Amino acid sequence: MADIAKRFAENPILRPSDIRPSIERMKVECLLNPGVFRFNDRTWLLLRVAERPEQKPGRTSFPILGVNGELQILEFDNSDPKLNLADPRVIGYDGKDYLTTMSHFRLVASGDGISFAEDPSYPSMFGQGELESYGIEDCRVAQIGQTYYLTFTEVSEHGVGVGLRSTTNWRNMLQHGMILPPHNKDCAIFSEQIGGNYFALHRPSSPTLGGNYIWIAESPDLVHWGQHRCLAHSRPGMWDSARVGAGAAPIRTPEGWLEIYHGANGEHRYCLGALLLDLESP
Repeated sequence: MADIAKRFAENPILRPSDIRPSIERMKVECLLNPGVFRFNDRTWLLLRVAERPEQKPGRTSFPILGVNGELQILEFDNSDPKLNLADPRVIGYDGKDYLTTMSHFRLVASGDGISFAEDPSYPSMFGQGELESYGIEDCRVAQIGQTYYLTFTEVSEHGVGVGLRSTTNWRNMLQHGMILPPHNKDCAIFSEQIGGNYFALHRPSSPTLGGNYIWIAESPDLVHWGQHRCLAHSRPGMWDSARVGAGAAPIRTPEGWLEIYHGANGEHRYCLGALLLDLESP
């Protein structure tokens, strides 16, 4: 199938050097998977900013949040036999897994949807509590009425689940806790109720039976979710053979709910695809 999209000639629109580190001792490693929304007549990105300490020769260091929310830097000698550096994203030490970076969210805004800059008057968003001790990642933003709902990945030693926060002004945030337990991510809420309920896409994962598929769920209040059904499988032999997951919040069109999703094959080559879901029964 031909690629129907054209890359913007001036990509990337943002580089790690465009964003200041959140803490003096840290370095911005990469910018990933932003939530996108309109607010105050501008286009905003809620960036996932991944940071780690500057690395010393022969040493490996990485950040976590302590019990009281304080940033801690763990550092180990690379010759330590308890240290496992086989995975570039996950560090193992003495039977326990950590992430090489810690992610948080930063707001950048644009008048034209192309040139983005950080607005220092809006606060950054960091992990809070035990279930976000390894950071927060990959936020999706849905606007329902005047309220923006943020669904994102909470990461800790207990696993990967879906958290929910909400705001009306992007300065004050309500915490709603983990709404889908591990292992789950890629949660995107529909921007209006359908038949009296809220709907969301999400991705529970199974290491054996089953796989990384897109599911759909219903809720009366955006916090308690049920009626889970599998919506879309990965496809053997196709570009999305290994995993599929929701991208942005579904977009209402006259023809149906348009969902731009991501998929990858066994070589971790990522592509975008589209699903069209029924307006009244997605």
